[in-house]
Amino acid sequence: MLDKRSLHVKVQEHADCFADTDLLAEMAGLVREKDPEEGALKWLALAVLHGIDRNAESISLSRDSDGAVSVTAKYRKTQLPDPPVAIGRKVFDVVRDITHIEEDKGKLPVVIGVRDSSVELEIKLERSGKGEEVVLKFPD
Repeated sequence: MLDKRSLHVKVQEHADCFADTDLLAEMAGLVREKDPEEGALKWLALAVLHGIDRNAESISLSRDSDGAVSVTAKYRKTQLPDPPVAIGRKVFDVVRDITHIEEDKGKLPVVIGVRDSSVELEIKLERSGKGEEVVLKFPD
């Protein structure tokens, strides 16, 4: 039976399947893919998801005259909108309550549940004469 779905649709289907996976591990696992077209579809889906997930500015795939292929990703910094002053001030209180860090400086790992999963953040608090800072460090 001939598969009449377009390659675009197939990439989208793969993206849907890979959405909740370790994207880079899946990319690395493509070395086991026997069908080059199927591998290309999967790679494109994974590259798109990675770009969205990591806020990439661009992902370039290059092929030289010898046929060797290389990938370069360029990432952008993202400025988040500032919270309203009252909410921003309260964030410090909430973080101190969650972490129980009362000193001027401290850091602690905190696990945050997300959907059916979780992420472990390192939360750092620092207070000085210049002000306060809360840093949410995401896992590598």
